[in-house]
Formats: sequence, structure tokens, C-alpha cells
Amino acid sequence: MAQSDANSKGDRIGLEELRFISLFQDITGAMVYRAIEDAEGNRIFYLVDKNDIGKAIGKDGRNVKTLSRILNKNVEVVEYSADLESMVRNLFPGVTVLKVDVVDKNDGKVVYVKVKDDEKGKAIGRDGRNVKRARIILTKLFNVDKVVIR
Repeated sequence: MAQSDANSKGDRIGLEELRFISLFQDITGAMVYRAIEDAEGNRIFYLVDKNDIGKAIGKDGRNVKTLSRILNKNVEVVEYSADLESMVRNLFPGVTVLKVDVVDKNDGKVVYVKVKDDEKGKAIGRDGRNVKRARIILTKLFNVDKVVIR
């Protein structure tokens, strides 16, 4: 039971994550796969079944606003996929993802995301927050070490 985090990359659901999931499901009624915290960015990402995205967000974003207030964190809802490429596409809504390449290098697994040239800024986000979100989530789910927008 004393498996090191280095091996599992933290992909086991801990008690705090269970509490986040339970709270989310109580408020929204939506099916949640994971609740991943970005402590540095004061954000929590809820990975939700694609059929429950509307229910999760709520009318006029009511559920997201309520959860943000309760948790005192920015809440972001992302459509979940068990497939790496689909998950990458879901992490960049409103951005045209042309290609996703996964490369295993000596220093870890790198995901290269090719987007339309005029959408690179949108894909990266202010201060790189979208790329950071993608890296945090993909690290938890798929042991990805780096995300690069091309």
C-alpha cells in the first residue's frame, strides 16, 4: 500500500479529491470522473462526462459560480475522455487543434499540439494558463511531462 508517488504520478484519487467530487455531484448532479487541483493557480478542474457538461456548468454558469464561492477557488469544467488525443482536444475548447503528437523522450512524455497559427495565443492562454491546465490534467491522467503548442 505504500506505493511511491514517483511511480504512480499521483493518479490515485485521494480523500480531498473525493470530497471535491462529492460536493460537485451534490450541487450539479453531473457525473464527475476527476477533480484535479492546481494549488498554485488557485483552480480546480472538474473532468465531467460529455453528456453532463451543461448540467455541470448550470444555467448562466450558476453551478460553477456556486462552487467557486464555496471552495474559494476558480472552477473549470472540462469534458473528460479516456483517450489521450480526445482529452487534449477537449482541453483547448474554441481552438482548432490540427494534430496531436505524443513523443516519448528520455526526459519523459511530451505532447505536441499543432493549432492554427492565428489561434496559438488563444491556445496558450494568458500567462500560459491553458497550457499549464493541459499539463496538470494530462500528467495526472496519462503521465505526460510536457505540453508544447506548435
